[in-house]
Parts: sequence; C-alpha cells; structure tokens
Amino acid sequence: MLEKDRMLLRKRLDEEMRPFRWAGRALSSTDGLLRAVREALRIPLAEIAEKSGVGQSTVQDFEARELRRTITLKSLGRIAGAMGCKVVYGVVPLNGKTLEYMAEERLWKKVLGTGSKGTRERGSEKTVRSG
Repeated sequence: MLEKDRMLLRKRLDEEMRPFRWAGRALSSTDGLLRAVREALRIPLAEIAEKSGVGQSTVQDFEARELRRTITLKSLGRIAGAMGCKVVYGVVPLNGKTLEYMAEERLWKKVLGTGSKGTRERGSEKTVRSG
C-alpha cells in the first residue's frame, strides 16, 4: 500500500472512529451493556431467550461473560439483536489520540532512532541516550 493511500485510510478511519475516541476518554465504564440495555428497555430475560433461541440461563451467562470480557462478538450480536439493537465497535488509539497522530509519532521515532523512554535502538541492542 502506498503511503498516500495509508494517509487517506488513516484520515477516513479517524473521522469514522471519532465518537469511539470520545467514548474511550470517558471515565465511566461501558461494562455490562447487555444487562443495562435490557433493564432500560424493560425486556424480560424470557423474551430475549425466546428471540435469540437460547435459555434464560444462557442469556444470564452471556451477560456475565460480557462483564468478564470473554463473550464473543457473535454472542454479543445475538443478544443485542434479540433486544432490537446491534453491536457497533471500534478500535481506537489510547488517550483519544488519532491514527494520524500515532503514525506521525512512529515516523519521528524512526527518524530520530529512538524507542520508548529515550532509548536509542541499534540492531537488537538498546543504549540509553545521555542528556
């Protein structure tokens, strides 16, 4: 892929993921969304179980697995769909940075020959830069 194409892709992804970057900055956690949405919509477990084709205990298990971060996207989507919702997810840089910012930061590190924490990389060894 050409650098020009990469730059355009980063810009498109940065624009598309803007709401996710803002959500990622929030202090409040989004853990437990399945249960929170179910309760907010007042949908009984039995209804979700019926619509998703699983038992009520399985719906509760999915909610628990979401909290443990072990639920699959397929299961998450299945339960969300049973509630009349869909799963939308994003992959964004930490601390609300943009992909464009990260790419430039990586380029500067490469140009300056520095790794993390002020080290200069040479081959497989790293030497600490002195002041």
